[in-house]
Amino acid sequence: MPRIAMLTPALALATTAAGLAVASPAAAAAPTPVTASPVTASPVAAATPDPGGVTLTGADIKRARTRDIQLPAWKLAVRYALDKQGTPYVWGGASRSGYDCSGLMLRAYQSAGIELPRVAASQYGAYSRKIAWKDLKPGDLVFFNGLGHVGMISRPGHMVHAPRTGDVVKEERLDAGRRASFVGAVRPDPKGVKRWAHIRELRQAPPPAMPVATAL
Repeated sequence: MPRIAMLTPALALATTAAGLAVASPAAAAAPTPVTASPVTASPVAAATPDPGGVTLTGADIKRARTRDIQLPAWKLAVRYALDKQGTPYVWGGASRSGYDCSGLMLRAYQSAGIELPRVAASQYGAYSRKIAWKDLKPGDLVFFNGLGHVGMISRPGHMVHAPRTGDVVKEERLDAGRRASFVGAVRPDPKGVKRWAHIRELRQAPPPAMPVATAL
């Protein structure tokens, strides 16, 4: 009996110590050390290009530079006049149902944002700088027969115009007869003529030399 009584306090003390160890906040919060293995990137995965990337070449760069260039006014005016080929000549006309010579010029440049006077003589007088026969460019207005007639240079050596009653809007070659009756010419869009030269250089230039790049 005495020996049993002596063991009981020892057991009680051990039980109490164990209970304190479990209930201790410090012991519960102590993190368990974790050893992490170093991660090595796969060389194959790093070298694989993004399948969603966009590959750009020199030709792509050139297209991007020239795609959204705004055409000059004279270019739009020439397109308008050429598009009206076959429309009948109507004296005093300035609509799709019929044009006279100055009415066609008026509407063509109006479509490009440039306002001209209504009649041929006033169109000629609206610009102080006159253009010589040898310096004619597409878009220039050319005047004949004592300012009684006007046409528009459509391409080198040709003009588009509304000739006379009974005829239609047409493109015509500038022959010796036209040269003999030539009075002068004006250029409603001089800045556009200069800018077109630069646009043509951009379009005719080869694509820039560059390595293939990937834009992510």
